[in-house]
Amino acid sequence: MESMLNKLKSTVTKVTADVTSAVMGNPVTREFEVGRHIASGGPGLSWRIYNGTKKSTKQEVAVFVFDKKMIDKYQKFEKDQIIDSLKRGVQQLTRLRHPRLLTVQHPLEESRDCLAFCTEPVFASLSNVLGQWDNLPSPVPSDIKEYKLYDVETKYGLLQISEGLSFLHSGVKMVHGNLCPENIILNKSGAWKIMGFDFSISSNNPSDAEPKYTCKEWQPNLPPLCLPNPEYLAPEYILSVSCDAASDMYSLGVVMHAVFNEGKPVFQVNKHDIFKSFSRQLDQLSSMSPAVLSKIPEEVREHVKMLLSVTPNVRPDADQMTKIPFFDDVGAVTLQYFDSLFQRDNLQKSQFYKGLPKVLPKLPKRVVVYRILPALTSEFVNPDMVPFVLPNVLLIAEECTKEEYVRLILPDLTPVFKQQEPIQILLIFLQKMDLLLTKTPPDDIKNSVLPMVYRALEAPSVQIQELCLNIIPTFANLIDYPSMKNSLIPRIKSACLQTSSLAVRVNSLVCLGKILEYLDKWYVIDEILPFLQQIPSREPAVLMGILGIYKCTFSHKKLGIPKEHLATKSLPHLVSLSIDNNLNLNQFNSFMMVIRDMLSRMETEHKTKLEQLHIMQEQQRSMNISNPLSQAEENKSPPNSACSLVCLFSFFLCTPLAGTGSQTEEPAAVSTKDLTSSLLSNMTSLSMANTARPAPVQGSTMSAFPSSGPMVGSMGTSVSNGFNPAMGFQTGGMGMGMRPAGPSLYGGMATTTSTPNFGSLTQNQGTTGQTNKPPDMSALDSLFTSNKSKVTLNQIGPKAPPGTSSPWLGQFNSPQNPQTQMQGVSVGMGGVPGGFGMQANPFFSPQNFAQPAAAAPSMNPSGIKHSASVNNDLKDLFG
Repeated sequence: MESMLNKLKSTVTKVTADVTSAVMGNPVTREFEVGRHIASGGPGLSWRIYNGTKKSTKQEVAVFVFDKKMIDKYQKFEKDQIIDSLKRGVQQLTRLRHPRLLTVQHPLEESRDCLAFCTEPVFASLSNVLGQWDNLPSPVPSDIKEYKLYDVETKYGLLQISEGLSFLHSGVKMVHGNLCPENIILNKSGAWKIMGFDFSISSNNPSDAEPKYTCKEWQPNLPPLCLPNPEYLAPEYILSVSCDAASDMYSLGVVMHAVFNEGKPVFQVNKHDIFKSFSRQLDQLSSMSPAVLSKIPEEVREHVKMLLSVTPNVRPDADQMTKIPFFDDVGAVTLQYFDSLFQRDNLQKSQFYKGLPKVLPKLPKRVVVYRILPALTSEFVNPDMVPFVLPNVLLIAEECTKEEYVRLILPDLTPVFKQQEPIQILLIFLQKMDLLLTKTPPDDIKNSVLPMVYRALEAPSVQIQELCLNIIPTFANLIDYPSMKNSLIPRIKSACLQTSSLAVRVNSLVCLGKILEYLDKWYVIDEILPFLQQIPSREPAVLMGILGIYKCTFSHKKLGIPKEHLATKSLPHLVSLSIDNNLNLNQFNSFMMVIRDMLSRMETEHKTKLEQLHIMQEQQRSMNISNPLSQAEENKSPPNSACSLVCLFSFFLCTPLAGTGSQTEEPAAVSTKDLTSSLLSNMTSLSMANTARPAPVQGSTMSAFPSSGPMVGSMGTSVSNGFNPAMGFQTGGMGMGMRPAGPSLYGGMATTTSTPNFGSLTQNQGTTGQTNKPPDMSALDSLFTSNKSKVTLNQIGPKAPPGTSSPWLGQFNSPQNPQTQMQGVSVGMGGVPGGFGMQANPFFSPQNFAQPAAAAPSMNPSGIKHSASVNNDLKDLFG
């Protein structure tokens, strides 16, 4: 690991040193930052190419640097010749302006150590791409080492060179004189550009139709950098010292051969005996073997053979070459059209951009990303063209990696996100929202993408709102939860409530229904379901949308509606909507199906809860009965529930039953004091005994046990029962619950927490003055046995005038439906039903209301005949 770091460090140091030694002191560095060494080009690959940026504008450039140390081996006059030749070539290039020529951004600057000038951003020279790596950094950059030309790149590149030669020959009457891969530069976008005008020859009579060029004689003694590359020169240069535009066309033919043959020219030239080599080459060209051109595509092979002809007149000119069928490739034509877009009007551009999506899949990704994409994004400054360009840009984005998207596309898209006109821009973005949310970083989503969605929801156009609502569910899983909860959902709700369009309202409900699964349960219950009750319209589509949201929430495993919400809010709302007159039969059935499902689940859950609660209470009661406290503990801390029950029984014994006549009427059979002491004594014996308790007597009223303290009313005040002064009634006794009738002695009257333990009543023996004699059970026998005649409801209740009947009494004639028996019970003091005997409370034992065996079938326990009309009314009411 350490050796790798040292190697990397040495490489970086070497590159930095090269840049420093070559460029330091050159005026170019005042305006431009020089980066890393990326390529080489020009005559003999003598120019090192660095990437760079302009300091003032941060514009990307390429910096060409010629290090004078390369020619230290030459004599001074030879050095001067080389420098002059290089200067001449750059100065000529600077004066020429054409899309097919390398564009100079800053003219040549000379310093003591180097020459330097700046051009448009460059990738490499064609010679580097074809495997010539002279004057490149070590190791060779991987992007150059692994670069392979695609067919469309080769075709369009050769077409570009042909167009560049056509400009030179026809436009400025100039012969390049040294056309070779070293002088063909591939810029950052992949376009092929011509440079290296060191040996260019201008026409002597540029105004004449037939230009004339003066060619210099070959001087083999000059340094190689002062001579053109002989392997790409036409034979007439050497053998007849003549040249014209056709000489460049021969060079083009050799370049085409090299492109298809891994950078190898047609012939190898012996530079020490140049004339002999060219004479031999001339003979070979006269009778060219088919094997020489075997690797050249068949459709262009004959054209290359003509370009390599010994006779200049046979060679096609540059303009003819641009029109050969070989260049009629759809990719090449597309790239050519992009290069001429600045000459087109908006109508022509729009037609071209409409057909571009069919062409893009046929082109290599590198060509699309680095050649076509920059041309497309440059159109974003023209708002009228954005709707035509944007689909193509997003189509390219789909094929890019996330890193390429962020680096190459997102910076140009960010301003477009904020454009509101024309409206088609918003539609296109909405249709590709999944792409944007997948590849855009979270910060840019929050700052650029989602605000565009919010604008669409608030747009004045109904079509935009409708489309947005339809598309949101497709990418809802990509939106972070805070943005959805705080920004997206409130806008959907607002659109639903404020719109006057039925389509927007229905689509809002559908959208909410589809994205429910991305929300949490309590947000839906607190925000979504209450919102449904605010919707003002009652069109069938809206009602079915509301039903759909209820159904989704109710049936979703993660969500669900609690039974409390079902009972108090959901069901009342749905029931009221279900009877809307706008619903048809199928829609009504849909409502009723959901309502029945909700009722069924609510019944099941609540019934299960009550059953579990009942089981727990029975278990607690069994534990209290089977494990009584020791008497010492009982004397110290009597259970509150037992005391409360004693006080409650005392109250009901000593207070006349509600509805039994005058409240001042005193019982004649037993005195209160004697009964109190007898009950206390016998209850003590009962708690100590393990004998089974007798079942409750049907039809008998309940007695009560007087307590030793003052009686307390429901508000905590002292209550007098008319027999004993200020008898106590503990407030805790009023909190007792109601239980279903069971096997226990007192039918189900107990507190909600425990069953009274009557063993605790023994502590009252000291206060009543009784001794520890064996208790007398006769009092309890007289109270709970069935030897005495039953007390009927007729005897307890008020005497009705003859000929009248009480409708509520008929409610208890049937023991089969105990639920209806509570309907007519009157309520007395403290919420306790009047006539608090076992007959009057259906939650005790519904069988107590059964008719005696000896009674006639048409008589109830009170001796009142049944009324047929009353029974029919009850049947109508309770089914």
